[in-house]
Amino acid sequence: MALTENTNIDQIEIVGDWNIQVRQATTIEKDGVQIARNFHRWVLTPDMNISDQEQKVKDIANAAWTPEVRQAYETFKAEERIKP
Repeated sequence: MALTENTNIDQIEIVGDWNIQVRQATTIEKDGVQIARNFHRWVLTPDMNISDQEQKVKDIANAAWTPEVRQAYETFKAEERIKP
């Protein structure tokens, strides 16, 4: 009876104009048959440091977060700070 655990990023989505949602799946297999799976999700925004993310996440973030998108995000944050 061999149990193995595998973890991989199985989904990367751009949500809205600038949020990137990343899903990491962890699967447990017994003799090659999956017996359990769970997910961990997190959201990235253009002002975050993504240096610790996997390369495929960085590639999507760098493609999605154009200078225009980054500026729109900064404008959004500034407008949110001045709302009463």
